Amino acid sequence: MNPALLPAVRSFLSSPRQLLIDGEWVDAKDGRTFATVNPSTEEELVQVAHASSVDVDRAVVAARAAFESGSPWSKMTPRDRSHLLWRIGDLIDAHADEFAQLEALDNGKRVEAAREGDIAIAAELFRYFAGWATKMEGTSIPMSVPGREFHAYTRREPVGVVAGIVPWNFPLLMACFKIVPAITAGNTVILKPAEQTPLTALRLGELLLEAGVPAGVVNVLPGFGDTGAALVEHHGVDKVAFTGSTEVGKKIAAAAAGNLKKVSLELGGKAPNIIFNDADIEAAIAGAVLGGFFNEGQCCVNGSRLYVQRGVFDQVVAGVAAAAAAIKVGDGFDPTSQMGPLVSQEQHEKVLGYIGGAVRDGAVLTAGSADRVGDRGFFVQPTLITGVDEQMAVQTDEIFGPVVTAIPFDTEDEVVAAANNTVYGLAAGVWSNNIGTAHRVGARLRAGTVWLNTWHADDVTLPRGGFKQSGWGRELGSFGLDDYTELKTVIAELR
Repeated sequence: MNPALLPAVRSFLSSPRQLLIDGEWVDAKDGRTFATVNPSTEEELVQVAHASSVDVDRAVVAARAAFESGSPWSKMTPRDRSHLLWRIGDLIDAHADEFAQLEALDNGKRVEAAREGDIAIAAELFRYFAGWATKMEGTSIPMSVPGREFHAYTRREPVGVVAGIVPWNFPLLMACFKIVPAITAGNTVILKPAEQTPLTALRLGELLLEAGVPAGVVNVLPGFGDTGAALVEHHGVDKVAFTGSTEVGKKIAAAAAGNLKKVSLELGGKAPNIIFNDADIEAAIAGAVLGGFFNEGQCCVNGSRLYVQRGVFDQVVAGVAAAAAAIKVGDGFDPTSQMGPLVSQEQHEKVLGYIGGAVRDGAVLTAGSADRVGDRGFFVQPTLITGVDEQMAVQTDEIFGPVVTAIPFDTEDEVVAAANNTVYGLAAGVWSNNIGTAHRVGARLRAGTVWLNTWHADDVTLPRGGFKQSGWGRELGSFGLDDYTELKTVIAELR
């Protein structure tokens, strides 16, 4: 075992991890477990309980009971929920080093990146939404009925039982994206973490109980696709909040039709990153590197399609290629590493397959390789591909690895048409020192987030979500509560 591990992490990994149902840690009813693996070493970390449809039923019953009128959770005031959320944020901060190590072990990302990014933002999410718990207000609406007088108003009420299904690229953070707005609004939650990365969600479950979250309010069910499918199809679930691939999102939308449960989806992306001749080229190159290779390329808003105006194309490609070649790939616990492994063998093979396919189709690797790095671990060199056309799979598909394609363009209309020629619409970016060009082109891009002369600038106050097949609804900011509440209209006749 890694000698750098904290005692708390060693203890957490010393015994099989169970399901959290109704405030208790329990085995799966059928006794099934699965191994979660360190992607840097390919070694098993710990066995984790695999929830079945029977366990889903148990969790739904618990979540429903916790939600119903008269339960301790239903009796908590908005101020009580606010204080509880703040307390959880403080607990995450207190255990930040522990969470960072668990995330690095389970996902592969660098410990420092996990601590300063994922863990810090997760804590801030709880504190930010703590403020919203007391500010979910309705409105008074005047009515115009001759000869009669009414008082009409709206109320924001929780949806009910929420199933949160999250991906493996930001395991703790995505779990918090679902749990935090849900409980801020007074819902109860059943969280299904990705089978590749269940550990920080399970550790979060322990902290939620420690903070005083009542039994049944948050349940955690690790498992595979069968677990998620049972949740989505369950008629006792009122809403599904999902982050993941567009393919799975479509299946969730179809399955949710059984009881017309509410659905919010943050799905795939293939973000265009556009650099004009008049951009600050040094800044644009740095932005292209960050936008393309952030989080080992496993980020749905990464700028994986680089479009560069012809006058600076060679300069930008050379700069990005040099920066990519200088990135040190290695274990997330190595303080000199700048990029960790991909999350799994499946993802590793998929990404290398796309790179190799591009080469066979005639593209050129300006940086990177289609070969694995080292003899163990799921490492991939940051890769920049030129000589690409718009029909190649490497250009159209969401690869979810450290792979960027670069294509030259001449005119604004040409690049806008190419940038929008995708089923996705999650993010986009524009680099130009002409403020008119930046804003004009940004307005023409069909994406939920558009960065101008920056990339990955973000905050918990900002809504995020996608156009087209990149999803339904928005997360974070004040808008992030809309999908977790029902709007009720109340009309009283005054006599």
